[in-house]
Amino acid sequence: MRMRVKRLAVLAAALLTAGSALPAAAAQSRDRQEHPSHGGLSAVIRYTEYGIPHILARDYTDLGFGTGWAQAADQVCTLADGFATVRGERSRYFGPDGVPDGSLSSATRNVSSDLYFRGVREAGTVERLLDRPAPAGPGRKVEDLMRGFAAGYNAWLRQNRITDPACTGAAWVRPVTEVDVAARAFALAVLAGQGRVVDSITTAQPPAPSAPPAKAPDAERTARAARDVFATDNADMGSNAVAFSGSTTADGRGLLLGNPHYPWQGGRRFWQAQQTIPGELDVMGASLLGSATISIGHNAHVAWSHTVATGVPADLRQLTLDPSDPTVYLVDGVPERMTRRTVTVPVKDGTSVTRTQWWTRYGPVVTSLGPSVPLPWTASTAYALDDPNATNLRAADTGLGFSRARSTADVLDTLRRTQGLPWVNTIAADARGHTLFTQSQVLPRITDELAQRCSTPLGKATYPSAGLAVLDGSRGDCAPGSDPDAVQPGIFGPARMPVLKDAPYAENSNDSAWLANADRPLTGYERVFGTVGTQRSMRTRGALQDVAGMAHRGDLTVRDLQRQQFANRVPAGDLTANAAAEACAALPGGTATGGDGRPVDVSEACPVLKSWDHMARTSSRGALLFDRLWRRLPANQLWKVPFSAADPVGTPNTLDTDAPAFATALADTVAELRAAGIPLNSPLGEHQSVLRDGRRIPVPGGTESLGVWNKVEPVWDAASGGYSEVTTGSSYIQAVGWDGGPCPVARTLLTYSQSSNPDSPHHSDQTSLFSQGKWVTSRFCEKDILSSPGLRRVRVSEH
Repeated sequence: MRMRVKRLAVLAAALLTAGSALPAAAAQSRDRQEHPSHGGLSAVIRYTEYGIPHILARDYTDLGFGTGWAQAADQVCTLADGFATVRGERSRYFGPDGVPDGSLSSATRNVSSDLYFRGVREAGTVERLLDRPAPAGPGRKVEDLMRGFAAGYNAWLRQNRITDPACTGAAWVRPVTEVDVAARAFALAVLAGQGRVVDSITTAQPPAPSAPPAKAPDAERTARAARDVFATDNADMGSNAVAFSGSTTADGRGLLLGNPHYPWQGGRRFWQAQQTIPGELDVMGASLLGSATISIGHNAHVAWSHTVATGVPADLRQLTLDPSDPTVYLVDGVPERMTRRTVTVPVKDGTSVTRTQWWTRYGPVVTSLGPSVPLPWTASTAYALDDPNATNLRAADTGLGFSRARSTADVLDTLRRTQGLPWVNTIAADARGHTLFTQSQVLPRITDELAQRCSTPLGKATYPSAGLAVLDGSRGDCAPGSDPDAVQPGIFGPARMPVLKDAPYAENSNDSAWLANADRPLTGYERVFGTVGTQRSMRTRGALQDVAGMAHRGDLTVRDLQRQQFANRVPAGDLTANAAAEACAALPGGTATGGDGRPVDVSEACPVLKSWDHMARTSSRGALLFDRLWRRLPANQLWKVPFSAADPVGTPNTLDTDAPAFATALADTVAELRAAGIPLNSPLGEHQSVLRDGRRIPVPGGTESLGVWNKVEPVWDAASGGYSEVTTGSSYIQAVGWDGGPCPVARTLLTYSQSSNPDSPHHSDQTSLFSQGKWVTSRFCEKDILSSPGLRRVRVSEH
């Protein structure tokens, strides 16, 4: 082992020496041609346990090269699928009626996805954003990383045989360019804006002259749809994070627990790595696939995580149309013609599809908000979507700034300089004991005053209810305007963002900024950021109870963070399970009537609910019964005591077991489990699992509405014996602190493991750890990397 360590040190030194001789012109050149980059790029990748790569490079281009190479080695099929998406080639390879995985847009068919992304490509949108000088556009280091990433991905394709059966021999696995990498970043930026309404953008067409008058959209239905479209507590996006200040910890230093809830399959998975340029950058964490920078992570001084924010990152403009031409709209009485984008998409084994999209000064014309609520394009009115993130390609600069930060103050300064985060909050802690919460995201500059002055009748319903502004697009004085500290027109500047500094704890579970700390509520922000004084989700309530209790106890360490992550407490169970058991036992004859009118003997369920530990551990008996019951209880009949803003953590409460819906839900739950052959007192892990490498791995945690910190969203399949897969939930988890030494104290876990290739040894190894509530000890410092018992070193290069 001693000889191997010495050899590694010599080789690393040789790499750095070679790096010093790299011509500056090579480092600064940009190659956007449709062929792989050349120029002698290289990196050293040291692999430690669980296939975690530690990428060592001499400059940012080489670092991007090593990152692209290592991501391709683990995730080539998933990456290639995403690149086919942003090139608008899904219909060509997979057929027009196939369904994308939802990771890069909400498109329900490949043809819709292609029409949108090919339109973006043909309009030159991404290239224009790349050409913008920083800070409005990406900085040189980020461009070097993206260029290097493309070259590294391409080099891996040239030099390796694909073993993943998902894409072996597939024609859609092709070399990529810097623009492809940037286009993927663009897709993530607009994911919560244009990306939410791709089907509508690509199907919107002006009314025919003979079309009958369309009915105006229903205000209340549209408001409800807006809440659904832009919700942050839905199944596929979410997260928890908490930072503790030195006043609460055992050693006066900060602590951070990050628990993002992201998809377990597809192109929005995290991938873990360490990135090092000696003397310049040293950071460890997880990147969203296709990203060349660390999205969530830590360095020697600071740790950060993100949660999906409540800010609504887009707004609608209601257009007044020229009576003689529905593709002409009026602004201050002056006609403006819509821009016509005609896009042709090649189709596998079929005729190419050609459609026209219609764009305005505000953005694309849309004719619906979600599948059930139309926004009719009539002879007099149309609606355009304004998404300021369509001109934001700065998220990677924000991530790189975090990676180089030395304090929470540096994190906040990075956000002020780059303003690149499209739809997330930031929670951070540092080695000096500071904490930070901020909702610093790119939002349209919709002030409450502007909404009051310029909302259309539809907007007067959607803005107070959902935070979605519908402004009068015919008036120039209804433009959002600019803040002096904003890096692009029409968005809020940093001074307007909700910020909480140095609180004993700062926590978010996807509710608004209001209760980041329940003792120091944040107020005064505009409605578009989120609400104040409204009911919190069950997950927020449970999280605030937990972290406030931890802060009050004090003397916290990383071990306390680890315990919190895998406590698997079910707040909904604490509030209601005992009452449910009592009401069950009180049913005459132990019988309840199901929704189909048939009586069901539910007496066996009563002692199971009573003895349940109110946890969602794999060993918890009664957790599955309660989970299936809870999903059936109607939200509008749950509580006897309503929400009170004076007690937002404690209310609503007291399960209304007198409501007829309770007994019906109980009967239907018992009948369902019996029909599936599932004993009512089975341990959760016997019926909540994932199949990996031919074996079932039990999964702890629970669904969103139960309020479990360790959230998972499993797929119910009664024929397979319960929950047979997880779609989204706890993903890249990190518990980070400091002890005064040179290395952070960090424990991490990538719940679904590093590789999606079933032939990889790292396809399910961390999933097994997740099942057992175990962690990976972060090997951040050089001595820890070199002492890894499974250390494997690879020098990668273009040739």
